[in-house]
Amino acid sequence: MPLFSKKDKYIRINPNRSSRALPQPKPEVPDELFSKCPGCKHIIYQKDLGAERVCPSCGYTFRISAFERLSLTVDQGSFEELFAGIETTDPLHFPNYQEKLAKMREKTGLDEAVLTGTALIKDQKLALGIMDSNFIMASMGTVVGEKITRLFEYATEHKLPVVLFTASGGARMQEGIMSLMQMAKTSAAVQRHSKAGLFYLTVLTDPTTGGVTASFAMEGDIILAEAQALVGFAGRRVIESTVREKLPDDFQKAEFLLEHGFVDAIVKRGELRDRIATLLRFHGGDQ
Repeated sequence: MPLFSKKDKYIRINPNRSSRALPQPKPEVPDELFSKCPGCKHIIYQKDLGAERVCPSCGYTFRISAFERLSLTVDQGSFEELFAGIETTDPLHFPNYQEKLAKMREKTGLDEAVLTGTALIKDQKLALGIMDSNFIMASMGTVVGEKITRLFEYATEHKLPVVLFTASGGARMQEGIMSLMQMAKTSAAVQRHSKAGLFYLTVLTDPTTGGVTASFAMEGDIILAEAQALVGFAGRRVIESTVREKLPDDFQKAEFLLEHGFVDAIVKRGELRDRIATLLRFHGGDQ
């Protein structure tokens, strides 16, 4: 008997190999096709949000651009922009600030964080301001303050009501004390407009915080808000660490402000145009 037996030569065939599926590339889904609702956490097909961008499940209002807001609010073709082209002198020469501004202008199509002009809402003329949180979180710097001040001065001179959609993360840190000065500057313009007996309506949208809240946002004759909008001055964590107390879960939400008398009404986005038109008629409209 041989010491080593000779093994048969053969090829082992994996019977499962033929049935294995080749790896398939993952389908590419565009980022803009779906959105997750911050309110109910549902995944929503973008087209289901509609032009108003409201969650069909819970009614949460997504943030929209100034131009989207404009198309939902004013009579078609009636808007005439005022005070375009004003640019900051960058008083602090803050690093990369000018580059950031240029990037935001290209991204949003705006020259700054607020769009100002005149328009008609159901044939009633008004001075209109719309802040856009897509532009450096609509922080208030010298240009934002100047445009809003000029808007009120124009409205006072031409005896027009003012409607202002607010949204802001607060003062613009890149401009330091110059940005904080805009709080007093805009408030003075609001007061002159009020002394002339003219109507001022504010609509608080998400988010309205910081120096904007502490100035012109809360100075309207009537203050409306969108549902679940964040409205406040300092942030929750700052307040809790200062007062050493746990704040209510709905603290700084529009509903909380309504309950405590800081807001006159919460209005659905789809009803804002009609509500504003009614208030303009009630308060004299185009004078």
